Amino acid sequence: MSQKVTKEELLAKAKKPIQDAMKLHADYRGKMQTMLKCQVRDLNDFAIYYTPGVAEPCRAIQKDESKVGEFTNRWNTIAIVSDCTRVLGLGDIGPKAGYPVMEGKAMLFKYLGGVDVVSICLGTKNPDEIVQTVKWIEPSFAGINLEDISYPKCFGILERCRKEAGIPVWHDDVQGTATAMLAGLINALKIVGKKIEDCKIVFLGTGAANTGCSRLLWAYGGKPENSIMVDSKGILHKGRKDLEAKKEEYAEKWRFCQITNPEGKTGDLTEALKGADLLISYAASGPGIITPEQIKLMAKEAICFVCANPIPEIWPYECKEAGARIVGTGRSDFPNQVNNSIVFPAIFRGVLDVGAKTITDQMCIVAAESLAKFAEERGIGEDDICPRMDEQEAYIREAVDVGMEAQKEGIASITISREELRQKVEPMIKGAKEQADALVKAGCIAPAIT
Repeated sequence: MSQKVTKEELLAKAKKPIQDAMKLHADYRGKMQTMLKCQVRDLNDFAIYYTPGVAEPCRAIQKDESKVGEFTNRWNTIAIVSDCTRVLGLGDIGPKAGYPVMEGKAMLFKYLGGVDVVSICLGTKNPDEIVQTVKWIEPSFAGINLEDISYPKCFGILERCRKEAGIPVWHDDVQGTATAMLAGLINALKIVGKKIEDCKIVFLGTGAANTGCSRLLWAYGGKPENSIMVDSKGILHKGRKDLEAKKEEYAEKWRFCQITNPEGKTGDLTEALKGADLLISYAASGPGIITPEQIKLMAKEAICFVCANPIPEIWPYECKEAGARIVGTGRSDFPNQVNNSIVFPAIFRGVLDVGAKTITDQMCIVAAESLAKFAEERGIGEDDICPRMDEQEAYIREAVDVGMEAQKEGIASITISREELRQKVEPMIKGAKEQADALVKAGCIAPAIT
């Protein structure tokens, strides 16, 4: 980023999508609709697809419930479930105000992964009721994507749903964010010539995103004892009386106090960053949350992922000028977008196509490795470490790799070869975009004008 670009210009650029969003959301009155997937040749087909013909598939499913995926679209349909208590940095805005976000998520699932989605914004914030709702709607869906549920209750809800529901339950703010981060980090480490097990790591923010990031990064080879975590009150350590007093409510934070920062460092981010190789930040929207002076304290060839939404904690050009070698953000208008949109559509595509029972951490690691490998094969650089959202082949490979890993772990209900799986995945992913393009060309969807 050129030094001539001012903060005011960057802010103006950041506001442009917001201004366009107001127009296009109103023009289209939403982003999703229900479409047929069967041909209606004439009125006689209604007797096949509905009564009396539909009774026979119903009887077949009644005798063998596993046939529901053979006779209905349940196999490719998931629900996005949210109480909208932590929406995109907006906070607890209510289920109706949060609906545009869930509908946007559904759009990405469909357009990028060919996954059909129903958005369900709940009129409750009670964890027990949310879990019960997931269990009640399970017969209608092949998977659940939990979204924008506030910390720390999101972890309890996720774990309970994974244990009590009979379908895959995934929390994208936890697992998807972590997978995207790891995909970018794998290639960033190659560029700077460092190994994850040797890196001193600082996590800024200890909410859902960094809790997921730390778990996956440590599973990949990073070490808790080489890590320091920082929340709004400073470094986490065993002497944090405020967390000890609420260790049941903030169980994850208190656990971090026990397993990280063995030197018992105290203070704020400035102290934590001294000599750090890697900064993973999912904190408050910036700029100015992190200063160039703090980045200067890091080790040579430092890697910084500053992923606050909508504005990163520090402008990427400021971060690089302060000495960071590689800087990633969550935004597409800066280099190195580290965003879970390259993760969740393809992971669910792979999961659904092999009928996986759950989504494991190892499946997330395989997804990250798949994305990193794709980017490496087409060429990476310090400003290009991740696949981009328009690189469709990356999604196809990721979905296939995830589906194969599910079979390897013994949690898939379908056994299929890699080539056969690709033959299922590819038309689903490519077909979603082709369908949308065809509807625009046919005049069924009006062109977007901003």
